Amino acid sequence: MARRRRAVKRELIADPKYNSELVSRVINALMLSGKKSTAERIVYGALEEIAAKTGKEPLEVLDGAINNMRPKVEVKSRRVGGTTYQVPVEIRPPRQLAMALRWLVQYASARHGAGGMPKAVALELLDAYQNQGNVIKKRDDTHKMAQANKAFAHYAW
Repeated sequence: MARRRRAVKRELIADPKYNSELVSRVINALMLSGKKSTAERIVYGALEEIAAKTGKEPLEVLDGAINNMRPKVEVKSRRVGGTTYQVPVEIRPPRQLAMALRWLVQYASARHGAGGMPKAVALELLDAYQNQGNVIKKRDDTHKMAQANKAFAHYAW
């Protein structure tokens, strides 16, 4: 934790093709070793594939998929009197987005094979848009864990 002052949030530049900050966030989440052009190629390829498969606006599908992926509650460990409790807490929107993007990248990279990464990202996004797939299962598991530990909610402070 910082001792001096709070870190200043930098403004995110919207991506050049779709002029969307959300697409920029997805590109930055996918980027490895500073290879932004590679990440852009993957995301734009995935969005084109989504447009071809669904016939809908790709930004609309992306937005819907990410909203479906966002977890609302999670559990945090709290130590009270020598015992550790898993306490359910609500998640702030920036962390919800960060977790959703992290899970998207994790499951898309596990899925990519012969089709390549753009296809894997497109398939994960389409699954999430239809409320199914690995990321949605992870979100549901997170919610179930919080629901199971609701008895310890009074330890949240």
